[in-house]
Amino acid sequence: MENKAGEVSQEKQCIPLLTSHKMGNFQLSHSKHLFRVVLAPLARQRSYGSVPQPHAILYYSQRTTKGGLLIAEATVISETAQGSKDTPGIWTKEQVEAWKPIVNAVHAKGGIFFSQIWHVGRASNKDFQRNGQDPVSCTDTPLTPQIRSNGLDIVEFTPPRRLTTDEIPQIVNDFRLAARNAIEAGFDGVEIHGAHGYLIDQFMKDQVNDRTDRYGGSLENRCRFALEIVEAVVNEIGADRVGIRLSPFANYMDAEDSNPSALGLYMAESLNKYGIAYCHMVEPRMKTAGEKFECPESLVPMRKAFKGTFMVAGGYDREDGNKAVVEDRADLVAYGRLFLANPDLPRRFELDAPLNKYNRETFYTSDPVVGYTDYPFLETTA
Repeated sequence: MENKAGEVSQEKQCIPLLTSHKMGNFQLSHSKHLFRVVLAPLARQRSYGSVPQPHAILYYSQRTTKGGLLIAEATVISETAQGSKDTPGIWTKEQVEAWKPIVNAVHAKGGIFFSQIWHVGRASNKDFQRNGQDPVSCTDTPLTPQIRSNGLDIVEFTPPRRLTTDEIPQIVNDFRLAARNAIEAGFDGVEIHGAHGYLIDQFMKDQVNDRTDRYGGSLENRCRFALEIVEAVVNEIGADRVGIRLSPFANYMDAEDSNPSALGLYMAESLNKYGIAYCHMVEPRMKTAGEKFECPESLVPMRKAFKGTFMVAGGYDREDGNKAVVEDRADLVAYGRLFLANPDLPRRFELDAPLNKYNRETFYTSDPVVGYTDYPFLETTA
């Protein structure tokens, strides 16, 4: 935190996560700095009919700290991009208008708000596709049934249809239009969802991508789709408003790569060409959904290669996050489940206060309150 003289206060110096950080050229009228504790994008499935709802105003404003960065839950870019019930969209006028009061609430408390734009690819089924069509992907290989991260439900998927080379520019354009719509809704920028086995990740990972055209085979070809999206979005809304999330080491949704270190490094280096605001990487220790585990692999080479703000995620707690900042392994640390259960997480980190426990069973329920906006604040708990 900065005082009026522009110096970091003594109160915050001992808590690296709560010091200020300037993210590239990013500037807002209310703040040009942001704290290092970031709200990670968290699917909550409470946007009925893919339209954001008024109860999201309270949810996001509860988790807003002046000068802090929030990344909205994964938001669908088009009708072909859907894969889950009641996930928000941003391809229609109605959806854009519904996001506006939510964004305004975050800005009213001095927060910085990015929209995560998303296409699930083959992680879908006919029930979510227009006219019952097959979902699209880089491949026609079906995705195996998956256990959801709540550990309770099993989800099955329709075999996908392989996108033709001529169709790929339309998907790129859908990302571009979604970014434009996000800015119209008032968001400060967008995070391109290139992680966790969804469409962009499907193209990048060689255990999924079996194409033989210019979008398959070599590392350069497999990353072409992702970088075309980055370029289109940058050209539409400006590089300082763009971030991307990547998980080269993860195997979510059967998306693995034979050389994840090379994939992550190639993307980190290639992104420098576009001058985007940040790169958001998921730790190797989070290869599967659930608790973290020790892993010898590291994001450090990607951190050194990428010239913008580097954000990390993957089971971090207060101690891990402070250590990552002190050791210069990250500029920002994204928190998911801890922020879900602790709307005042930065305050609890500041005081080293106890944390609420999250309840997996309410992660994806449709209730507008339970497991959503009813987690207590520290003052209430005290």
